[in-house]
Amino acid sequence: MATAGFLRMQEARTKTPLTPFARGSIPSSANAMSESNQDAASATVSFGYENVAPEEKTRRVGQVFTSVAKKYDIMNDAMSFGMHRGWKDRFVKRVKPQMGEQILDMAGGTGDIAFRMADRGADVTVADINQDMLDVGAERAMERPSDAETGSLAFTQQNAEEVDFASNTFDAYTIVFGIRNVTYKDKALAEAHRVLRPGGRFYCMEFSTTEWAGFREIYDLYSAQIMPRMGQVIAGDKESYQYLVESIRKFPRPPQFQRMIAEAGFVNTKAEIILGGAVAIHSGWKI
Repeated sequence: MATAGFLRMQEARTKTPLTPFARGSIPSSANAMSESNQDAASATVSFGYENVAPEEKTRRVGQVFTSVAKKYDIMNDAMSFGMHRGWKDRFVKRVKPQMGEQILDMAGGTGDIAFRMADRGADVTVADINQDMLDVGAERAMERPSDAETGSLAFTQQNAEEVDFASNTFDAYTIVFGIRNVTYKDKALAEAHRVLRPGGRFYCMEFSTTEWAGFREIYDLYSAQIMPRMGQVIAGDKESYQYLVESIRKFPRPPQFQRMIAEAGFVNTKAEIILGGAVAIHSGWKI
């Protein structure tokens, strides 16, 4: 894979050097008003249905993704009946990666989104707060065929709330099924805005709660009763998948999260609803 030249170029733009296939993981998350201000007052944040100290949430989220890293993509297939593949293809079509563009794929762990964008010629930096998730992505990247039209890939451990990149570095910022796990989502959104160049685009795909009557009840039953049991059977970890279900329930509805994106400074914000809101593709532009 042609990563060396891209890494050298990126080192000049970052506060700390990038390393090919470095180990790493992802961000943390929060709420509307200014989650960070709200939680500074309350001194707790949500970890699923529990309220815990911010540093405790960061620690526990790290444990969750360390536990599920090697089975993460298999579980995505099982839990979504393979539909996540179509959602991700749809997401990348919305991003429209271009040859030679610099894209930051935050919480990109196992590389599912990054590989799709690199196949379109974009140079992708995969960032995640979890070392084990990045290790899986790096291993998968080593096995990928590449040609002259395939963009480069770099893996780096980053916290979405404080990324080690200079301002105005990237053409696009993507985060898929990751921001709900961030301790302070408002900080992560502010950092996304900072590292994008003027004219840069922000794309986020995340789960939430469907508003379709009838389907909502089925979805709630499936997510509450079946998904954790599947986690136990396939990944040997019921508790981590119980948290993931609860984190979806706690995540803001699409209109609320769209407002949070606008409050971070993005314009022309949109929310593309899938399955009545069970999944949404959010977008915005930096001017």
